[in-house]
Amino acid sequence: MNFCSHCGQPVRFAIPAGDDRPRYLCDACGSIHYQNPRIVAGTLPVSGSRILLCRRAISPRKGFWTLPAGFMENAETTVEAAARETREEACAEVDIHGLYTLINLPHINQVYMIFRAKLTGSFSAGPESLEVALFEEHEIPWDELAFPTIERTLRHFYADRDNDHYPLHISDITAEDRERYFGSA
Repeated sequence: MNFCSHCGQPVRFAIPAGDDRPRYLCDACGSIHYQNPRIVAGTLPVSGSRILLCRRAISPRKGFWTLPAGFMENAETTVEAAARETREEACAEVDIHGLYTLINLPHINQVYMIFRAKLTGSFSAGPESLEVALFEEHEIPWDELAFPTIERTLRHFYADRDNDHYPLHISDITAEDRERYFGSA
């Protein structure tokens, strides 16, 4: 950030009085510009014994498979964001059953919130998807999943499905975890 979004004057990056983190500060108008994590909301759409996945048509990870999810917009709830992203990416409607995984990614300032959901009708590729398909557990393209958050959510689901018990899973993915997933490239 170079300029204040309130008054247009230059900003500096420093720790404000009484704070413990550096922020962008505007000396002209006194604004402190806080930057907060972005919420990624999505669904784990289930149809019978199959899961709906989308092959990404956009970067990052174009061509890789993911659950329908994306950044939450202002003025919507997390459930509304998850349902909207499912409509946008898979042209699908779902009945949402509740929050299933909450995964913190502090190294990239994101929080993933994936809701278990029942697919209620047809589906097709939206503008951000090359294709969408239903997969049985043995058909999941594990080596072609876009993000470690998606792999972690799917692994929880298949382990929990064996017991027919779906608790909320809260975890973190660190920069080191991400490097192990993607490699050092």
